[in-house]
Amino acid sequence: MSQDGIDLATSLGYALKEAASALRTAMEAALRPLGMNVTQYACLELLAQRPGLSNSELARGAFVTRQSMNVLLQAMERDGYVTRPAEARIGKVLPTQLTPLGQESLEKASAAVRSVEIRMLEGMTPNEQGDAFRLLQGMARSLRDSAPDR
Repeated sequence: MSQDGIDLATSLGYALKEAASALRTAMEAALRPLGMNVTQYACLELLAQRPGLSNSELARGAFVTRQSMNVLLQAMERDGYVTRPAEARIGKVLPTQLTPLGQESLEKASAAVRSVEIRMLEGMTPNEQGDAFRLLQGMARSLRDSAPDR
């Protein structure tokens, strides 16, 4: 390792990325039997909690590009999981809503994702879980607040 390099064995950033990758892999495996992936699940969960979100808002919430979200929403609309008006009432925004099929699918997917989170947190006390949550939120906030483009 060079003097300026990062020791992966002790790097918090690397450990965080490893945990995020393991979480995504486990979530994908849990959602696959339901015919769903993590991005589709995230989209349904966001819409259940905040009906009427725009494509851009959904993309930000699911950590994908607007273009990727638009393709996903078109497929989900075609498959009957969501509805969007044919025309925007104001500007270009097409607010998206869950259909009954989308709500039913979300309930199954949420149970699958919840089981993954329970597995992930096994062995941690409620206090440790709370500490981890606060620490992760603080890390994300620090990076957002100190972003070079601000």
